[in-house]
Amino acid sequence: MTGRALRVYLDFSCPYAYLAAGLVEGLAARCEAQLDVRPMLLGGVFRARQTPQNLSSVLSPAKARHNMADMQRQAAMAGVPLRMPAGHPMRTVEALRAVLVVGPPYLPLMHHFYRAYWVDGVEISSPEGLREVLGRAGLSARADEILARIEAPEIKQALRDRTDEAIAAGVFGAPTFVIDVGEGEALYWGTDRIAMVEARLRGGAVEREAIPPTRAPMDVFFDYSSPFAYLGCAGVERRIAAGELDAAQVRWRPMLLGAVFKQVDMVNVPLFSLSEAKRRHTSMDIERQAAALDAPYRFPSRFPMKTVLPLRVSLAAGVEGVGDEAGRRLIQRIFRAYWAEDRDIADPEVVAGLATDCGLDGRALVEAAGSPEIKAALRRVTDEAVAAGVFGAPTFVVHDDHGPELFWGADRLDFALRAAGGDPRMRAV
Repeated sequence: MTGRALRVYLDFSCPYAYLAAGLVEGLAARCEAQLDVRPMLLGGVFRARQTPQNLSSVLSPAKARHNMADMQRQAAMAGVPLRMPAGHPMRTVEALRAVLVVGPPYLPLMHHFYRAYWVDGVEISSPEGLREVLGRAGLSARADEILARIEAPEIKQALRDRTDEAIAAGVFGAPTFVIDVGEGEALYWGTDRIAMVEARLRGGAVEREAIPPTRAPMDVFFDYSSPFAYLGCAGVERRIAAGELDAAQVRWRPMLLGAVFKQVDMVNVPLFSLSEAKRRHTSMDIERQAAALDAPYRFPSRFPMKTVLPLRVSLAAGVEGVGDEAGRRLIQRIFRAYWAEDRDIADPEVVAGLATDCGLDGRALVEAAGSPEIKAALRRVTDEAVAAGVFGAPTFVVHDDHGPELFWGADRLDFALRAAGGDPRMRAV
């Protein structure tokens, strides 16, 4: 065994933790890493971070629909069933204590609890549900003892201690991975970061499952105000340059993100609403995504930025739809100016210069940006985004024979390309 260590914080109440629990043993084996599974009470973490106990209850309808589809897509990629139980979120404290009573290795019993919750809909907080899961795990003979001991003060305290330890480590959600390859600890949150975790543990890129050739058109809704939109659009251009994506299949859709947020009843600057722990991780995650794309990145001194002018200039340059190479260069140039060079893209002189850099008539485009036609075009695209179910940037909407499929986030570009290539696992159900 190498000196690589992989610590994983889990609770049964999160579907993504269910998916991660089924993947971490293989991950640790591939990376020759010492696996350390830490059960924790996610509700206790949420209380410490002032996060709502039922996150789905505070999501906009559009975001809730997307998240449900995303869970199913990730489950399909992992090759496991996932069914949202009617009683979600269920109380998990007794089940977690039962795991601590039985003792390590924790995953064998945890797998049974996860399946009971996320496949069979068993009420794992009830004595009957606990007994059923213990029976599935071959522990029927010890059920009375285990159920009695979950009320023991030392078991209750052990779960509190593990939850406090998770909070101290910077955990704010599940699953959370903390890895150490001899260079200090690094925290990663989410099943969708397993590839990053593996790359860090192995010290190199991880081969991904091949993406089928795209054959369906894809809308890319973006605003220059979002670092994630910068990464998503840079990712699209990288795929085009590598010949993995046909530029003629990409339809660029500049939208005003603040107006979208207002229409779907979301806060205007989501980054400011995050807990301190989640904000720190998000900042690090953006840097990691940028590094993976080889995209220069520096958080700007002017944030948030008013982006009405560069969006209108982009529309005046004809970038909406497939656009031409100059228009695509303009999109990337404006993004880079703000998110890598810390330039003021609300300044007409700056925007005109950026357009001129791309071989366009920058001054004429800035003047055209004030026309009623261009103003109306930005309002129209923004309204079309909301009508399509968009609630953030970037959003990729793939139009195949089965209807539109929506994917939110720079880290969902691969899923969008799989959908455009006809991968049935990407269809929302």
